[in-house]
Amino acid sequence: MLTHPTLDTLHALKLLGMYHALLEQMQMPEMTEVPCEERLGLLVDRESTARADRRLKTRLHQAKLRQTACIEDIDYRHPRGLDKALMRSLAGCQWVRDRHNVLITGPTGIGKTWLACALGQQACREGWTVLSLRLPRLLQEGSIRQF
Repeated sequence: MLTHPTLDTLHALKLLGMYHALLEQMQMPEMTEVPCEERLGLLVDRESTARADRRLKTRLHQAKLRQTACIEDIDYRHPRGLDKALMRSLAGCQWVRDRHNVLITGPTGIGKTWLACALGQQACREGWTVLSLRLPRLLQEGSIRQF
């Protein structure tokens, strides 16, 4: 197999996941014993994973989330009045599909922004586009769009 032209073609086609996976396979002598279909499957899986990772990274960057928070890190032992069942339901993002809003209220320093960022990150993982705005900016942009 002519590997260098194949690598060049994979790179030109921007199949970077397959490109890097093939480079790794070339470094592993035991891969010559793996059937062609299985090796191709590994390359395609790697490309699919790389693309999904890039899409998620782009969505998270565009979301402009203030904090790196995730649903799995919520500490329910802290007395904030969080309902675990409700948070599990919100993590499923059905509220986004149903076009509902979530309003998070509470005293200063309780973790409202962190919780909003965790929900935003979960929505990004589910494939939704997210934009994090503080209330004054949201109201300002809303009033500009009305005219």
